Amino acid sequence: MSPFVEMQTVEESTDPGAVLRNGREILLQGFNWESHKYDWWRNLEKKVPDIAKSGFTSVWLPPASNSFSPEGYLPQNLYLLNSSYGSEQLLKVLLQKLKQYKVRAMADIVINHRIGTTQGHGGMYNRYDGIPLAWDERAVTSCTGGLGNRSTGDNFHGVPNIDHSQHFVRKDIIGWLHWLRSVGFRDFRFDFARGYSAKYVKEYIEGAKPIFSVGEYWDSCNYNGYGLDYNQDSHRQRIINWIDATGQLSTAFDFTTKGILQEAVKGQFWRLRDPQGKPPGVMGWWPSRAVTFIDNHDTGSTQAHWPFPSNHIMEGYAYILTHPGIPTVFYDHFYDWGNSIHEQIVKLMDVRRSQDIHSRSSVRILEAQNNLYSAIIGEKVCMKIGDGSWCPTGREWTLATCGQRYAVWQKQ
Repeated sequence: MSPFVEMQTVEESTDPGAVLRNGREILLQGFNWESHKYDWWRNLEKKVPDIAKSGFTSVWLPPASNSFSPEGYLPQNLYLLNSSYGSEQLLKVLLQKLKQYKVRAMADIVINHRIGTTQGHGGMYNRYDGIPLAWDERAVTSCTGGLGNRSTGDNFHGVPNIDHSQHFVRKDIIGWLHWLRSVGFRDFRFDFARGYSAKYVKEYIEGAKPIFSVGEYWDSCNYNGYGLDYNQDSHRQRIINWIDATGQLSTAFDFTTKGILQEAVKGQFWRLRDPQGKPPGVMGWWPSRAVTFIDNHDTGSTQAHWPFPSNHIMEGYAYILTHPGIPTVFYDHFYDWGNSIHEQIVKLMDVRRSQDIHSRSSVRILEAQNNLYSAIIGEKVCMKIGDGSWCPTGREWTLATCGQRYAVWQKQ
């Protein structure tokens, strides 16, 4: 046996559970709402060496299939990989480069809805004649103009929603997901996961065996007349129920943590400790399934539906990159907000990896006041964010990195 043959790493394992058990993922969302305008597959391909060197394990790519809208979220021909992000050939060059650098490619799986090709029942565009997966009206839910059953989730309005209760639909979707795996995608991100039952996500993961999966289960946090409620337990419970219903096979984006953190950094850091003394998001209850993030193409970018305060993003990253859960970095922050931000994020990622902070690391919250939050993570790292001055007692702590309103220490 050649001495250069590497042992099989966790990333290359075919066991979909291995990555979740390992808990050492750091994800990059590799696009924003405007990326389709910029020869995207070619742009990302140039950045793969930097993505790998920075320590990302997986890059979430925008929807690669043919779509009615340039952003990719109104799919029609799922098997056509020429999109506004680039040609199928350029996509395959990118996927090959990611594989070469041992970074997994995450496919954006948009299967809640699909734009029809021809008019059927009721004059609606609810048939898919002339393209692969040539479904008829039975594939569309009765609540969105089809002849299928009622939806098993919330409706995505204005377009035909897919009826996942139909066996032929699920069989075809699993076939397509298998094909995406063969093209070179390793991981899945399930778009608009509120739209159909999580039991189908379980079936799709079991069928196509992605290495890692994450669902977008996004509904509103709890607000009152004065702003965000302190207690978001019912919000995080809904996300946890969704994860549970996938057979615990999928992770989910921690929208609860995002909602709380972006209020906390405005001088309300008391929000970051729940009544039990734990982190208040999904991260506090089920960290190995919580994918933390600051912003994405919907909440930030040019859509800005629910943006993180832009002058506080490094405090946000100092929190998610030192804490349990599976942190995600947003493309804009990493590549469009200047070299200083890029380097600060890389430094926090370095500390996370060198101190072996992972998705299940312990957290001891020391301070959670208006202008100060501090915590010890995994008994190896301690950090503070906010205006309040604070540093750890004990000579064993040494400053690892710091910036505006944040500092991180590690054990010597």
